[in-house]
Amino acid sequence: MSAGAPLHPAEGCSLGIDLGTSEVKLLLLDAQGSVIGQAGAPLSLSQPQPLWSEQLPQDWWNATQLAVAELRAAHPQAFAAVRAIGLSGQMHGAVLLDGDDMVLRPAILWNDGRSHAECAELSSRAPNLHAIAGNLAMPGFTAPKLLWVKRHEPALFARIRSVLLPKDYLRWCLSGDKVSEASDAAGTLWLDVARRDWSDELLAACGLSRAQMPRLVDSGAPSATLRPALAAAWGLPAGVVIAGGAGDNAASAIGIGATEPGQGFLSLGTSGVLFVVNDRYRPNPASAVHAFCHALPQRWHQMGVMLSAASCLRWFTSFSGAGHETTLLDEVARLSPAQRTEAPLFLPYLAGERTPHNDPFAPGVLHGLTHASTRAHGGYAVLEGVAFGLADALDALRAAGTEVGPLALVGGGARSALWAQLLADVLGLELRQLDGAETGAALGAARLGWLAAGADPARVCTPLAVTARFHPTPGAAARLAERRARFQSLYQRLRAPSTTPRQALAMTA
Repeated sequence: MSAGAPLHPAEGCSLGIDLGTSEVKLLLLDAQGSVIGQAGAPLSLSQPQPLWSEQLPQDWWNATQLAVAELRAAHPQAFAAVRAIGLSGQMHGAVLLDGDDMVLRPAILWNDGRSHAECAELSSRAPNLHAIAGNLAMPGFTAPKLLWVKRHEPALFARIRSVLLPKDYLRWCLSGDKVSEASDAAGTLWLDVARRDWSDELLAACGLSRAQMPRLVDSGAPSATLRPALAAAWGLPAGVVIAGGAGDNAASAIGIGATEPGQGFLSLGTSGVLFVVNDRYRPNPASAVHAFCHALPQRWHQMGVMLSAASCLRWFTSFSGAGHETTLLDEVARLSPAQRTEAPLFLPYLAGERTPHNDPFAPGVLHGLTHASTRAHGGYAVLEGVAFGLADALDALRAAGTEVGPLALVGGGARSALWAQLLADVLGLELRQLDGAETGAALGAARLGWLAAGADPARVCTPLAVTARFHPTPGAAARLAERRARFQSLYQRLRAPSTTPRQALAMTA
């Protein structure tokens, strides 16, 4: 894969570091825009109580160093030519540091649902929350997590001197500087998203101040330089620049070249994301749409987010004893259109849901099983249920006035042509598989590194080549409409009272 023109006049490479939930991924990009090599190190997840999801920040740094060692060993000359580093990472996580910069507790992650009560508290404390932050208070965001810590761990809360997002903790390890940028900070509920600056009002609602927040830079601007001792240990010269970086989804957009209004992607990873670029701030909190800053100036984006997407397929593969996802997908592919209509319905809310329901208690459901139901029927139901959930998110984005064009497919689930075609049929959109899309956020991070080193954005943020296109099948929409209506009705019958985002918005307006 190559972007074509040189990214920077200097001979050198850019290193992208992407901190995910299950892995730290590194990508090495040369001065021609070609990927030289990749490396990764796995991460474990701790769920000590229901709804909890935590990781140790030190594990992120240990995994980063392991991946660096692997990449250096595989590409010693190219790694020694690194002159810029870009960062990408899982959003919303809370890393709490004391006055000596010691981590106070495990980081509370994006998929942690413990702070549902604090969401109502935050909305009450900050009446202008929706206007300033452009988003509903949800347990996944950072601000409710801090209110939870304040309520349940008050002595620890009193010791907090700095709050960092996951990728920004890695930046501190790399440089000793506490810096963030708007695309990631927008997911805290402390950012004035239109102004791209911290909101003193929203911070005060959580008992915090601007002094406890990292300074903000642009995603593609220099934020710091690599610690001299670390540069020497890695065989790099002094002065390696570290870019502001981006949250994982904004970085993925930079990686695939989604920079203009209407461009975007559909991500089938652990979670599911519909990401669309906007040229202005377009909040729609009533439908639990996320309105965030993009990684480029004068760009914002909207996201509809499902908490479980490809993870649903992994779950059902294990649950059904299929052994491997490809085995299950092969069985599903053999179902005829008529047999697909006999499949049960699946609500993909294995970890609750965000868009459009904002319901941390939404249940995962396999509904309508009979003696004739097979594993293939269940597998199809899972693929279809995730597609229906993404269609709900698409409706919410369109309700905010967002025009959606053809979308790129990214994430592990995007490799399935079967699922891609079903998604095109359900969404009524052209979907595209891209050459190198699997590198997404890590490639975007590396590209942001080059921007920080002075490269031209027009040369850096180029689109990836299209390898396959999936168009809606004629007649499929009518066949699927009846099943989608039943899918939506099933959730409404099972949901707990007063959990819809529209009701929550009305109660706190």
